[in-house]
Amino acid sequence: MISNLAFIGQGAVIGENVTIEPFAYVSGNSVIGDNTWIGPGAVIMDGARIGKRCRIFPSSVISGIPQDLKFKGEETTAELGDGTTVREGSTVNRGTAAAGKTVVGQNCLIMAYAHIGHDCFIGNNCIIGNSCGLAGEVKVDDWAILSGGALIHQFSRIGGHVIVGGGSKVRSDIPPFIKADRDPLCYMGLNTVGLTRRNFGKERIDEIHNIYRVIYQSRRNTSQALEFIEKEFKPSPERDYIISFIRKSERGIVRGPR
Repeated sequence: MISNLAFIGQGAVIGENVTIEPFAYVSGNSVIGDNTWIGPGAVIMDGARIGKRCRIFPSSVISGIPQDLKFKGEETTAELGDGTTVREGSTVNRGTAAAGKTVVGQNCLIMAYAHIGHDCFIGNNCIIGNSCGLAGEVKVDDWAILSGGALIHQFSRIGGHVIVGGGSKVRSDIPPFIKADRDPLCYMGLNTVGLTRRNFGKERIDEIHNIYRVIYQSRRNTSQALEFIEKEFKPSPERDYIISFIRKSERGIVRGPR
């Protein structure tokens, strides 16, 4: 159902069984997938590519132009995966020439008043809490949770299955599977609750925990810790993910508690 009081630009591609409520604005250069709901007063701008079964709540803005002075009007996109929800007042800016697109994966929840900056890449099944702010070119891997009010510095990366405490200031990369909190932000142990909910068995959790004991409690520097882990721990998806994440980190990883 498309309300007569909604604005639909010429050329917009609207899927089947889409609901567009009164006073919503849908630009002509946009795509909305099947069974998606666009709430009253939501704004869908040029470059929006919205998947199936999404819900876009009132006053949210999808694919607004980047808040970046290097943006020169190039044609870019903001993409939302199937099943993603964007709550009231949130903004997802489209990309710049840097990456060409901003991507939010499938089955994500973007809570009220959150901001996803240009060229961000958000994985699947992520939760971005109320009033979180993600600067440009941030990467968030699958199943990460950013609690309310977290602020994420440009170019930072957050690993999969991470939970970041509310109000955190994230200036460094956060490796996978952990909890990060306090000010300054630091490692606070494993996200054992999240891992258990996602059917990680005790052996897998113990392996991850032992790896992080080497990284944060063995008095080795990062390079020495990774070399020790490669030598002493059998290859596994979790081990290899942690090693690869840390070695590719450009900003360095969060420190242990002081």
